[in-house]
Amino acid sequence: QVQLVESGGGLVQAGGSLRLSCAASGRPFSSYAMGWFRQAPGKERDFVAGIDWRGGTTDYADSVKGRFTISRDNVMNTVDLQMNDLKSEDTAVYYCAASKHHSGSSDCCEGNDDWGQGTQVTVSS
Repeated sequence: QVQLVESGGGLVQAGGSLRLSCAASGRPFSSYAMGWFRQAPGKERDFVAGIDWRGGTTDYADSVKGRFTISRDNVMNTVDLQMNDLKSEDTAVYYCAASKHHSGSSDCCEGNDDWGQGTQVTVSS
């Protein structure tokens, strides 16, 4: 059974930091792209960051460039998202995702890939 389990969400003041972590299990992940998405209330789920299979290439949404950093550990099967200088507009449920077929940082992910259940991030202004 494939599982992606996010942790690290919570309430933080604007300007603060949080680190999200996603633990993956149930199939090989080291050959595939992984990423983070977020969904704010009343909005669609949006891409936040992606990382290629080796961890050597990353992609970010313009809104988080310079503030968020994605990383992965293919031994531990984890992918993390370090979020700094958080803003109220970063408030959302954050989802971890893993591609089933693709390896590039811009290839993660679509609806039929593997997704976690999400973790809430709330930034107070």
